[in-house]
Amino acid sequence: MYSTTATAPVRVASILPRKGLRLTALRCYSNAACTSGLRSGSFFLQNSNYAKSQQQRTDNKRVFSTTPRTQIKQFFPPPETDHIADLESSWTHPVFTDTDGPLLPNRFTYQQMRDIKIAHREAKNWSDWVALGTVRLLRWGMDYVTGYRHPPEGQEHKLPRRFIMDERKWLVRFIFLESVAGVPGMVGGMLRHLRSLRRMKRDNGWIETLLEEAYNERMHLLSFMKLAEPGWFMRLMVLGAQGVFFNGFFLSYLISPRTCHRFVGYLEEEAVITYTRAIQEIEAGKLPKWKTMPAPEIAIKYWNMPEGHHTMADLILYVRADEAKHREVNHTLGNLDPNKDPNPYVAKYKDNNTPHPSKGTDIVRSTGWEREEVI
Repeated sequence: MYSTTATAPVRVASILPRKGLRLTALRCYSNAACTSGLRSGSFFLQNSNYAKSQQQRTDNKRVFSTTPRTQIKQFFPPPETDHIADLESSWTHPVFTDTDGPLLPNRFTYQQMRDIKIAHREAKNWSDWVALGTVRLLRWGMDYVTGYRHPPEGQEHKLPRRFIMDERKWLVRFIFLESVAGVPGMVGGMLRHLRSLRRMKRDNGWIETLLEEAYNERMHLLSFMKLAEPGWFMRLMVLGAQGVFFNGFFLSYLISPRTCHRFVGYLEEEAVITYTRAIQEIEAGKLPKWKTMPAPEIAIKYWNMPEGHHTMADLILYVRADEAKHREVNHTLGNLDPNKDPNPYVAKYKDNNTPHPSKGTDIVRSTGWEREEVI
């Protein structure tokens, strides 16, 4: 899981003209694809000898990074000891993948992942409106920071040039999104764990689903981090956002767990929109590098990606499917009584002839299951 897929990175340098020449290095993971995002044209070096001399000065830089190579060799590297070859995680993806098999419970199939749709649960009470309003505020801030604007359907061509997304901009957005998305599950699981110990009572299955969600979001981050390394400014933004978000969510979960789960449900709705747009741009040929670019080995192992479906385009399908399930799970948990209701995603039901919540995409309730359907 922790093995790297990068082999003999190739760096391509470009410069800004005139005063204060600045070089930006890009890191490729194969001869065919790299995470560039820089526009071609007059800014690229024309003189090969000059390019070589300038390349030596920037050889220790990475994709949109200001961190020297000597300081950070690789994100999440495998252990380097005399006796340990690699690490095995006891946590695997909650479902295994089959591409052409029957529609079995708790599975992701390729067609099921492609059928994921954008959906929105209407706010029904003050708790829902607080959650929805907070998500919209955070979405505005994140869009501003990452230079993103989601155009209305059919008006994509009217976007100003600064909002046109490329592979590099998408990576920045994904990394920022996933570095924060792993917080709610960990906070909720931690608080419920402590509550169970404190009250000496069972938790009825909520803890493992919340921690599993947090781990899943972290695996999204690890997969994208194999493609690019953020610089100090991005790290600073993530540090600030995570610090504020963790403490805010911690206090909010103590006050109203149901509002927090509704908040995460709305947040995952936005994540599905983001990844759906990225998939649409790949299919429209606007992100050509990702069409055939191999997915990182860590992602292939985690999702058990089948042969023939190892590209970045496939990876984003898997990530979107995960976010769609998180959307469903948190909207469902937001409909339950957190103090006494069992978690329907780990429950064994008396009647197996009626549909029930599952961890796979065989059954997707985009707006969540109502309490009377599962309890």
